Amino acid sequence: MRVQIRNPQRRKVDIQGVKLVDQLLKRLQLNPESHLVIVNGDLVTGDQRLYEGDAVEIVSAISGG
Repeated sequence: MRVQIRNPQRRKVDIQGVKLVDQLLKRLQLNPESHLVIVNGDLVTGDQRLYEGDAVEIVSAISGG
């Protein structure tokens, strides 16, 4: 599965064998509390199942004021 990461620089990685969003973040060593995951255009939670061919984007959650 191809994953696009914006953290804050953009990069694309290919990941095999993950079934849940939480597993994907763990494999990429990304903190789930500071990243948003978008699958096929929808914001998802860590228990969302992933399928081959899904369009996955990971974005850093940045707050400011």
